[in-house]
Amino acid sequence: MRGHEEGNGPHVPGQTRTDGLAAEPDDHALGRSRGGLTTKLHLAADASGHVLAVTVTGGQRGDAPQFTTIMGRIRIARTSGGRPRTRPAHVITDRAYSSRTIRGYLRRRQIPHTIPEKRDQAGHRLRRGSVGGRPPGFDRDRYKRRHKIECRIGLLKQARAVATRYDKLAIRYEATVQLTLIRQSL
Repeated sequence: MRGHEEGNGPHVPGQTRTDGLAAEPDDHALGRSRGGLTTKLHLAADASGHVLAVTVTGGQRGDAPQFTTIMGRIRIARTSGGRPRTRPAHVITDRAYSSRTIRGYLRRRQIPHTIPEKRDQAGHRLRRGSVGGRPPGFDRDRYKRRHKIECRIGLLKQARAVATRYDKLAIRYEATVQLTLIRQSL
């Protein structure tokens, strides 16, 4: 039996937790999900599929909390010079980004959006009756354009270094993703 020294507890970086697993630092962007230790890529792309912004998080993190981070990273250069545009003309996302917070954020910034409503949210709204409000607008034809980002993610994961993460630090992995995007755009 091994003794426990003061200051070398399970919460010190590099030490194991009480369940025997090593605690992963925040700067590694690794997290447990159904597939084991994984990393999530969050992307914003334009209508032609060119990636405008990327962020990397641990696999257990949700998509919706990263929405404002991704929107804050968008910078579209103007052809006539001046400050870059930071507000896209339209946002199309999947159900993971369907929340009052995100819809309110887009409304405040006056950005039109196409986000499908989750089934449970629709049920809650209907259960509340007239107090629940109107359903959010949804354009099916416009939503079909979202396949370009899915195609871009598929193309991105054809790169071995992106599909199988070899980098320990998240900043290096994000740099690998950026380099892969640059190489694929040539």
